[in-house]
Amino acid sequence: MAKALIFDFDGVVADSEVLANTVLAEIVTELGVPTTVEDSYRAYLGKRFSEIIAEIEKTVGRTLPLSFSDQYQARTLDRFRQSLLPIAGVREFIARFDDVPRCIASSSSPDRLALCLDVLNMTSLFDGRVFSASNVERGKPYPDIFLHASASIGIPPSSCIVIEDSPSGVTAATAAGCTVVGLLAAGHIREDHGAFLKKAGAHYLALDYLEAERIVAELLD
Repeated sequence: MAKALIFDFDGVVADSEVLANTVLAEIVTELGVPTTVEDSYRAYLGKRFSEIIAEIEKTVGRTLPLSFSDQYQARTLDRFRQSLLPIAGVREFIARFDDVPRCIASSSSPDRLALCLDVLNMTSLFDGRVFSASNVERGKPYPDIFLHASASIGIPPSSCIVIEDSPSGVTAATAAGCTVVGLLAAGHIREDHGAFLKKAGAHYLALDYLEAERIVAELLD
């Protein structure tokens, strides 16, 4: 029986991937390589920031200045302050399972997670239980962040349900030994995304949080 919920963040708690990838597309275009939001999804979705920087450098064919990281982060966070919204139904889902231990396990940086939770007025819902891949050796698709999260909350991976939206996150969570619900509720999700999540190993797919609630309720029964 599963006894804890582990949430990815971008695309699972916050509908942030559209905003973040719009900024990335704008920046790479400004650097001389025309890039659409769809291009950005294919190149950067689900990756840690260091991996994104490396991919941009590969795309534009040159090393980025040391100031780039701070400028990109500031621009992205400003877009979040202006326009970030939660995934529809996530608050109600959390309230439904309020007695179940929960945490966040994300590829995003601690600063970005803290700001986004503050913008969404959700900090108290995960207080002290927000884990970033920057705190482990390897990011998704490796299982490190989920193993770290489960150890931190004191519940074994086999007793954790992970809510994920990216193939790399699903791969990481299944490798850790968790039960994985692939969520298809965010603004960046495309028609074939569910097939990618199933291929990555998702045990269940949910089109929205109402469907995720039914799945999780059965797993907790």
